[in-house]
Amino acid sequence: MSIEHALKKIKTVRIHPNAPLVAETAAREICNRIGSRLVRSGDSGLKEGVFILAVAGDDTVSHPAETDVEIKLESDGSGYLSVSKACFLFTYTCYLLERLVNEDLSLFKSGKRFKCAYKWHRSSYDYFIAQEGRIQRHMDKDLYFRTLAKHGFTHCEINGLAYPMGIEEDRKGESYAMFYTYCAALDQFVYSELNKGLYPSCYLSANLQNLLENAQLAAQYGLIPGMLCFEPRSVPEHFFDRYPMLRGARVDHPFRSFKPRYTMTLAHPKVQDHYAEMMQKIMHHVPELGFITIWTNDSGAGFEYTQSLYVGRNGGPYLIREWKTEKDIAEAAAANILNFFQVLKTAAATVNPQFRVITRMESFYGEHDQIWNGLGNGLDVETNSLVSRGWAMPYHHPRYTDVSDINGGSIYQAQFDEKEEEKIKALRKKEAGAHFYMTAGPHLLFEPLMGIPYPRLCLKRVKMLRNHGVEHLARSGGIHPPNLVPFDINSALLGHYQINPEMEPEAELAFFARRWAGDGYYQSLLDAWTETEEAILAFPNVTAMYTGLGFTWFRLWARPLIPNLDAVSPRDRAYYEDFMCTTPHNTNNVDLSRDVLFKLTTAGHCKKTIERMDSKLWPHIDKAIDILQQVIEDAKITDPQNIFYDQLIRCKALKCWFVTQKNIATWIYAVHSYMHTVDETARERFRTLLKEMINAEIENSRTLQLLWNSGVEFMIVTDKGETPEVYGDNLPDLLNKRIKLMRKHINDEPYIDPDYMMRKAGEMLK
Repeated sequence: MSIEHALKKIKTVRIHPNAPLVAETAAREICNRIGSRLVRSGDSGLKEGVFILAVAGDDTVSHPAETDVEIKLESDGSGYLSVSKACFLFTYTCYLLERLVNEDLSLFKSGKRFKCAYKWHRSSYDYFIAQEGRIQRHMDKDLYFRTLAKHGFTHCEINGLAYPMGIEEDRKGESYAMFYTYCAALDQFVYSELNKGLYPSCYLSANLQNLLENAQLAAQYGLIPGMLCFEPRSVPEHFFDRYPMLRGARVDHPFRSFKPRYTMTLAHPKVQDHYAEMMQKIMHHVPELGFITIWTNDSGAGFEYTQSLYVGRNGGPYLIREWKTEKDIAEAAAANILNFFQVLKTAAATVNPQFRVITRMESFYGEHDQIWNGLGNGLDVETNSLVSRGWAMPYHHPRYTDVSDINGGSIYQAQFDEKEEEKIKALRKKEAGAHFYMTAGPHLLFEPLMGIPYPRLCLKRVKMLRNHGVEHLARSGGIHPPNLVPFDINSALLGHYQINPEMEPEAELAFFARRWAGDGYYQSLLDAWTETEEAILAFPNVTAMYTGLGFTWFRLWARPLIPNLDAVSPRDRAYYEDFMCTTPHNTNNVDLSRDVLFKLTTAGHCKKTIERMDSKLWPHIDKAIDILQQVIEDAKITDPQNIFYDQLIRCKALKCWFVTQKNIATWIYAVHSYMHTVDETARERFRTLLKEMINAEIENSRTLQLLWNSGVEFMIVTDKGETPEVYGDNLPDLLNKRIKLMRKHINDEPYIDPDYMMRKAGEMLK
């Protein structure tokens, strides 16, 4: 007898009268599936046809120790699903109804127990709820939260702005305000007596309402809500007209901003009270709030006197006396940081004693030891690596050991230093968690694409982390919107691993392939995923900046790739520069190998990248496309909702993305090589290479336009108006302008003005 037969015998689904909201959600999931009725009762006995949903502590079912979940079911429909935490209830209800229905009932008559892969499976930098992707067109938030819970997430972020952008003011020519649209600070939702009136009440009210709506959705599906904030963030300058002596650190990037931005000085008791008051106000509105993650020293935020502030150590007058040593300054800065974390934790604990504060360590490379020693007792760390200091990545590409410029937390971070385990154990002794990143899209890899399938590579990373003692998983970016990416195999497989880490991976992949493709074609789907993964592993990275958020920031699908980027008139450049993360004197405007004062990559690396892509990548992505295309032709598939059609469009989009990456590498290699040689034969060869590249990118742009009209939402797009972080639904028109400019300038002489930065800086802004 199967589980499904026993489920049909359930007449009543019973939950405790005081059960959390998710219990009703889970109960109705069962009732709607099998036609039973929901009853609220504190009875504890098992009865024929009665199935109990219980959370440990409600006394309806005795919950076994050291077990997250137990499912018991008899042939007469009696039984229970008992969970140690409410966040597991909806997850395992869906797992029971969708995955276990064909299992032999005998395995469950005495109770089958499950232990989750991770204590925390948290959405970090949730792209579509709390960050820039919250303006994604056709977004279904209820379905998104439901799917988070279904895929085994335990915690989620909720502090997204209601507005498309923050209301931080820009100076003409800068794009600094865009950095305030994500990781919204506490003062974007509530005010204290200190900063009352600093932001419009209607703005705060709208943002708070969005926070509350997200919190309600999280509660409905049993997720523990939290916040990710850049703190302490700068405040409008007119605050310091009121309180000039509360000025703290200058935190802006002087190359990207045209006016200084300052935080309040955290060393002053009045400012500490200000943060405590805001934290308590938010806890009053969302008492279930379980954590706050603090990112800093970037995007208009920073702690006083830390070494990584863009303008160097600086701050208010209360923390550092003049003529202190570097060691003294680092110790004082660290003590101030730890005190701030404690202020937030103490304020939140008045409502939720289990509240935790999580921080990243990269920005504290000058104060690393002091901050590390202060972690513990509910102060956690999230990271790509505990053994590194600062932003260095102590790992390399899994196929190319000479490539260390990889996306941290992604499938390219495929090694794990044994010293990481020692650090994890040291934190655990202090009651601190180590939250390790996992990127499975949409953030930091293949942006702005959605739904790229590489399930085995994702599973390999999460298994590696768990096998080395990681208990807290931080999924960068969250998941893709399920209504737009209906076949998200990465998240589906990772969800089943979180629910049942003893699963057999290939069997689970086959389960999803059969479910979506049918018995006749599921093997072709598996083969296409395999080839896509091989192509992904063959990609050597031009630069990590362009494989993540920089792809959109620098408008790489809108700006023309031409031999002399400065040859385009200001009027003709405006369509992409108006929304580009740049300033008029940013070197990236004319040199794709640079960003401000950073050297992103070299001509030598790009030459090697081109060779590797040509020899190792194209055969696999082309084979994946061929497999999917063949099934579509054989089965005469025309429905965009079909799995093969969907995956074909996404693989073609991935190939377009790869083509642009190669063409960027070609531009860097050819233009720089042309300028550094006087050999006319070599120069002609580089000009020919650039012409071939431009023609390839023109064809690539046309392919993108065709994919745009395919009926598959293959990339992140907003209908709220284009922003520097998200392409708008005007992209097809931008591609036409791009093609026109590439045709016009294809024969230009390759050139990069070596004095561009200084020349532009000396020009008057018009």
